[in-house]
Amino acid sequence: MGICSIVFGICIKKSEKFFVFHLICTTFADEMLYLTSYFPITSPTLIFFVVLLIILLAPIIMGKLRIPHIIGMVLAGVLVGKYGLNILERDSSFELFGKVGLLYIMFLAGLEMDLESVKKNSRRFLLFGLLTCLIPLTITYFMAIWLLDYSSQASFLLGCIMASNTLIAYPIISRYGLGRDSSVMLSVGSSMISLFLALLMLAALAASYGEDVGFMFWIGFLVKFAAFCVLLAWAIPKLSRYFLRRYSDAVMQFIFVLSVMFLSAALSEFIGVEGIVGAFLAGLILNRYIPHVSPLMNRIEFIGNAIFIPYFLIGVGMLINVGTLFEGVHMLFIVALIVFFGTFGKALAAYLSSILFRLPKSAGNMMFGLTCAHAAGAIAMVMVGMRLEVSPGHYLVNDEMLNGVVIMILITCIISTMMTEHAAQQITLANRLQPTEHSQRSKDDEKIMLCVKYQEIAPQLLELAIMMSNQKQKRGLVALNVVYDDAKSGNHREQGLRLLEQLEQRASASDIQMQTQVRLATNIANGIKHAFREFGASEIIMGMHVHTDVNPKFWGEFIQSLYNGLNRQIVLTRFVQPLNTLRRIQVAVPSRAEFEPGFHRWLERLARMAGNLDCRIQFHGREESLELIREYINNRHPHVRAEYTFMAHWNELPKLAANINDDHMFVVITARKGTISYKNALERLPNELMQHFSGKNLMILFPDQYGNAKEESMTFTAAQHQEESSIYDTIARWLNRHVFHRSNQPY
Repeated sequence: MGICSIVFGICIKKSEKFFVFHLICTTFADEMLYLTSYFPITSPTLIFFVVLLIILLAPIIMGKLRIPHIIGMVLAGVLVGKYGLNILERDSSFELFGKVGLLYIMFLAGLEMDLESVKKNSRRFLLFGLLTCLIPLTITYFMAIWLLDYSSQASFLLGCIMASNTLIAYPIISRYGLGRDSSVMLSVGSSMISLFLALLMLAALAASYGEDVGFMFWIGFLVKFAAFCVLLAWAIPKLSRYFLRRYSDAVMQFIFVLSVMFLSAALSEFIGVEGIVGAFLAGLILNRYIPHVSPLMNRIEFIGNAIFIPYFLIGVGMLINVGTLFEGVHMLFIVALIVFFGTFGKALAAYLSSILFRLPKSAGNMMFGLTCAHAAGAIAMVMVGMRLEVSPGHYLVNDEMLNGVVIMILITCIISTMMTEHAAQQITLANRLQPTEHSQRSKDDEKIMLCVKYQEIAPQLLELAIMMSNQKQKRGLVALNVVYDDAKSGNHREQGLRLLEQLEQRASASDIQMQTQVRLATNIANGIKHAFREFGASEIIMGMHVHTDVNPKFWGEFIQSLYNGLNRQIVLTRFVQPLNTLRRIQVAVPSRAEFEPGFHRWLERLARMAGNLDCRIQFHGREESLELIREYINNRHPHVRAEYTFMAHWNELPKLAANINDDHMFVVITARKGTISYKNALERLPNELMQHFSGKNLMILFPDQYGNAKEESMTFTAAQHQEESSIYDTIARWLNRHVFHRSNQPY
């Protein structure tokens, strides 16, 4: 009886617990059902909040899972879409921002291409580009027809997707410092070629869809497309140079660039080609007008990566029907085939090219690792296929292919990351590059100081400093404003603070750290020199004085005292038009310049400037100097388009004026008196520049010198100040004007 009572009591207790558990589950289900009544969200404010929350959290979560962020955005779209938790509905905002994001992806792909590296190694790039495009295309095409039973159009579209690739693992290359490795440059150049060919074939497929395709159709398509390309190549550079020269406002420049992108996309759709092709071509053409380290490029990337592209990727995820992934082994079979054949085709192209180019196995691993990933381009192409209607209600890309491509992107990105990391370690250990790069960085004392005074040229000085600086070191810049310590110093100091604040805002727009200082001094040159040593700067960039009514001398009030009292590199500039509109840099190099201590410093700065501006640089000098310059450019900056012209004597400097156009920058490498490359002809430099190079973009560069500053070891026999011209030059000019009547001839 006691046992029965105990058993009965236990059953009562268990029934109570079951009842409580059932009550909790029922309440939770009711609450969830109540919450789902609010879904999908229709309030525009809440929709935008949820999208921003996804954009904020997806990179954090995916970063911890070591999964590319682009996949995180797509997976988040799956979660909140109608096939997931049905939190958001794919309304017109996703259509609009998705379209903008799609064009933005292809536009940025064109902007970020390194066109010069492709030109210099065109044969290898072309061969590897064709192999890495055509081999995956062919293999995937026949696989889709024979094994997946796709139509020829759907198979060709899938082949185009696998033919392209995205350099998702390139940040690994930057971390190892292998950007100049031959296998890396081949991969970057071939990626551009394969993407361009894939887009071209996709454009042809989209244009021919639903048309009566024949010989005349293809002739008409090629003629229209060629005319479209010629129109863009002719009109965009002219419009860009006109606008960027006249308007420096940040917002106006950004709106202009977006207008060009959308106009190109609209014209592309007008001739029957997908808009992504026009956006990509617009990016390629604008490539040289938007330097990679400029504030404008920073704004373009920021807006795209912050809003438009994530919106597009989330919208893509909302289209994916996750239910089809659990329909059976058929879906897994499709994904396995797409991943295997696409990856195998990229591997075959990479290792075959490495054998043809006689590169080591590690180079083949690197080429495969960089070119096997598919990301933004693949999504853009599959979205084009989703708009091509096969029959009423049926499209070229179905849910099956869409899901397969998205999962393929995830897997290939993981493969690319792992293989690139492994190859980078192999190449670094084989070539012993890592210690060398580290030691070079540790010895480099680069810290650029800007001396700013005039509001009209200060922003251009900042842009020049950014072009010349090493962006990998992240050492920042120093901006200095020195004012006279007199009765008006208070007002001048306030003006200087406002000027430096504006510069600091511009620098932050380019993600550049900047230190600023307004300094009072009774002597401007001494104030600059003292600040130079306090900040530990390596060189100075400053503008040439622009108010000749205050001081008619060429050097102004204090520049002579500065370069005679400071033995570090000083760059003086005069801008007539914006930097990003320059088409050529012409450099006059004096004989024996290669023996100066600062030879490599100024050469490195000019090479960086030419590379960031994507313009040609032409050196004029003696053969022995040009040979060393050529060797340095080829080894350190192979992508820079450099030319070398023999100049027998420094007296030929005025003859160069005839070849200096308004969109050129003329650079004179000069020297301080008493140095190895100094010559008496340099004393005539101010007069020659005023007479022959007025109204031109000008840069005068004083290289580093050995020894201490003269102000620290000043003697009676070595005066610190030097006059611009000697009494002998003054007498000679007077004789020319009044005795020999040769005032119109160059001196």
